[in-house]
Amino acid sequence: MSENGLTPKRIVEKLDRYIIGQGEAKRAVAIALRNRWRRQNVVKDLADEISPKNIIMIGPTGVGKTEIARRLAKLDNSPFIKVEASKFTEVGYVGRDVESMVRDLVELAVNMIKGEEREKVRARASELAEERLLDVLLPAKPEERRAEDLIAGRTGTGPDAAPAVDTTREKLRRLLREGKLDQRLVDLEVSEVRASPMIEVFSSTGIEDLGLNIKEVFGNIFPQKKKQRRVMVPEAIEILTDEEAQRLVDMDKVTRAAMERVEQSGIIFLDEIDKIVGGDGAHGPDVSREGVQRDLLPIVEGSTVNTRYGMVKTDHILFIAAGAFSSTKPSDLIPELQGRFPIRVELDSLGKDEFIRILTEPHNALIKQYMEMMATEGIDLVFTDEAVAEIAEVAEIVNERTENIGARRLYTIMETLLDEVSFDAPDMESKQVVIDADYVRERLDDIVEDEDLSRYIL
Repeated sequence: MSENGLTPKRIVEKLDRYIIGQGEAKRAVAIALRNRWRRQNVVKDLADEISPKNIIMIGPTGVGKTEIARRLAKLDNSPFIKVEASKFTEVGYVGRDVESMVRDLVELAVNMIKGEEREKVRARASELAEERLLDVLLPAKPEERRAEDLIAGRTGTGPDAAPAVDTTREKLRRLLREGKLDQRLVDLEVSEVRASPMIEVFSSTGIEDLGLNIKEVFGNIFPQKKKQRRVMVPEAIEILTDEEAQRLVDMDKVTRAAMERVEQSGIIFLDEIDKIVGGDGAHGPDVSREGVQRDLLPIVEGSTVNTRYGMVKTDHILFIAAGAFSSTKPSDLIPELQGRFPIRVELDSLGKDEFIRILTEPHNALIKQYMEMMATEGIDLVFTDEAVAEIAEVAEIVNERTENIGARRLYTIMETLLDEVSFDAPDMESKQVVIDADYVRERLDDIVEDEDLSRYIL
């Protein structure tokens, strides 16, 4: 859920750490996220009536559409899934139906909540794992078990029995915590991981609609096997802690929390929505286009989808659609679907200035990534300002001459530029490599000048 401190201005500031430019798109998603918090704080009767302000982002590939949506979801810790609209087919045809994206989102949310709950019980799980490992290291003798039972039941043999039973165990516990047993091997009985049977279901509905969970069905037919593993003590602690954490997590609570988070905070990113714009209809129904739009409409409007965890309402899930719309326009979508995406923002194409900033400014800037990777080999990789400008100019030229793939062009250019350094890094005697403008021109000029070659390499 959005916190009060996550104001639109603050959201944009956080997005600026990772995405260069596109201020209009950032403002739109920031307002949409803040509106979600506002809705959750109005009177409940009215909150149910307030629908999310879904967004269509218009712009070529590689300008930051997906990254904006992904980073937005991380800010709010919202369940987020990216789906490509072109992969869906109309109901009645073989392929994925549109409801599957909601089921996928619920599955993702369950895993998110389960991970959070496991972290909460990890301290307790670690204690239980320690006890189980001590049982493996020092199996109790029959007479010791009887003494422990008597002590636990406060009967019988007097206080002198307790130290006798616990002395060796406590010594082992101390050695274990001090790390003095880390090199010791222990035999553990663990569940054997087996591949699930592959079953392909040709159906216009998901298998969840049949009320079946294939893994559970086959889990009952073929009970889980146990196998002995010999592992070092640190690994044994990890295995046992994971097992205990799994036991301590209340799955009913996880499921309820996941369903609520999907319904109140879920974000679905619909990429390539321009690919499902219908044709002229001259050759009969278009399975992959207008039919998909009509199937998509009730999900975006608000409906109830059946999942393996129960029914999920999509009324307040935020939908962010994106597409290049190079040969079509948003008004070519069916009117009902257009009405469910009231906010439209156009993202700018990227040029040399933006590429320079992308290479150097963001928290995860590409040049920073390469410098850190080379540092693992003991190499000090240095880029001059002129080199960065030259790389950005090459990216702009190649995007103009060939297909414009936006910032993704920088990845291919950087890989080509640093191919030699990356290969030779482990064996280099010189521990500093300076990338200047001359080095960039030497490595890239021939490729850039030969347009046919640049199409293949860059």
